[in-house]
Amino acid sequence: MLVVLVVFGIALSVAAVHFTGGSRTAMLAGADQALSRFAEDFPDEVAAKVQLTADARTAFLDIGRGRIGIVHGVGDCFLTRIVTAAADVSVSNSDETNTILMRLADFTWKGGSFRFASAGDAQALLNALGAHQSNSTAEAA
Repeated sequence: MLVVLVVFGIALSVAAVHFTGGSRTAMLAGADQALSRFAEDFPDEVAAKVQLTADARTAFLDIGRGRIGIVHGVGDCFLTRIVTAAADVSVSNSDETNTILMRLADFTWKGGSFRFASAGDAQALLNALGAHQSNSTAEAA
């Protein structure tokens, strides 16, 4: 009987979290929302260009001087980072079309696989990162 109560309690807790929005994934409505969210954490930074991923969970902002701003959905919130292409990022190609694998030196978020709507969007990110990618420029285009 105790096992049934424990299982029921856990299931009820999981359902409560789900139905109150705890399992919702943050999505960006567009470039303006990405710029606005990034400006909350980094008000002195100005982005020249914004690339959204195809699933609208991540935006990459070209903020110049070899730096990229990132707005990424984690749960129902957004994580923001500034990475320096030379020191913080390694990029490699994925077998999937228009997809870039990005590994960050940040221990709180290691990066991931990011698929873009077009080869041009993927290439724009690679261009913003400069020559600091590993074997990905030709395959992303």
